[in-house]
Amino acid sequence: MNAQVVSQDSPKLLDRMRAEIRLRHYSIRTEQAYVDWARRYILFHDKRHPREMGAEEVRDFLSHLATERNVSASTQGQAKSALLFLYREVLHIELPWLDEVISAKTAKRLPVVLTQTEVRHLIGATSGTMGIIVSLLYGTGMRLLEALRLRVKDVEFERREIIVRQGKGNKDRVTVLPENLLLPLKAHLERVKALHERDLAEGFGEVQLPDALERKYPKAGRSWGWQFVFPSVSRSTDPRSGVIRRHHLYEASVQRAVREAAKLAEIAKPVSPHTLRHSFATHLLQNGYDIRTVQELLGHKDVQTTMIYTHVLNKGGRGVVSPLDR
Repeated sequence: MNAQVVSQDSPKLLDRMRAEIRLRHYSIRTEQAYVDWARRYILFHDKRHPREMGAEEVRDFLSHLATERNVSASTQGQAKSALLFLYREVLHIELPWLDEVISAKTAKRLPVVLTQTEVRHLIGATSGTMGIIVSLLYGTGMRLLEALRLRVKDVEFERREIIVRQGKGNKDRVTVLPENLLLPLKAHLERVKALHERDLAEGFGEVQLPDALERKYPKAGRSWGWQFVFPSVSRSTDPRSGVIRRHHLYEASVQRAVREAAKLAEIAKPVSPHTLRHSFATHLLQNGYDIRTVQELLGHKDVQTTMIYTHVLNKGGRGVVSPLDR
């Protein structure tokens, strides 16, 4: 597959949008989402050029998402960010404040949390690399992509900690490395290192580096420290550069493994990799750790986000003993 070459001078609007996004070093996931929203916006208005439209058409599209499509507030917010980027950074048009947009309702739901027994059964239903990933998600509280993007250099065995780079909000943080994962993770990295050395011997072994590090340190991509802890089983072609590399494991593979493990463990609750993050936070609070510590480990900007887990802690509905039990 050839790399897609884009330019700010391209006559195609969406290619110019891609070029502006890459200039700002946004992730490929953000690029795909923003371009997709711009395409949907154009199709919604019968393929009119965005330069011929403005704030009124953007309001109509965003309101349509909320009233007709019933999208979540976060989805509508992403669409709004994409269109504002299109107008401000690509077309250089400032839109008036979109105060007439009908906002999607923000659902107030408690997170699904597993009991410690359910977690043990879930982990017991996994094996190999997937078992290590599931254990790591529960033992560290990392998001799925944070775990999959983990580099060898950021695993501190002696200090029993993991450095999470470029987490949500592009923030770094430190979380705990569970004692029970030290030996399995070391054995896993030995296998990964053998795979990396085989790639080098075959003329590959280069990994994608964040932002402009590839230009600043051209040989760093082949070094052991920068390799992904959980590399893919096969090489793939980078859609931007066209370079053949070994990327990290695909998210869907882990999501599928967790669903299958939950089924084997006969857990009736809906379980996803993110459920393990919720369980990590709740169980820490149950064990007496203060909420500020949990907030730092999770990387929450606001402690109010972490406070949601205190609602899950209340036994019997806000800690009340039912009169039936008396």
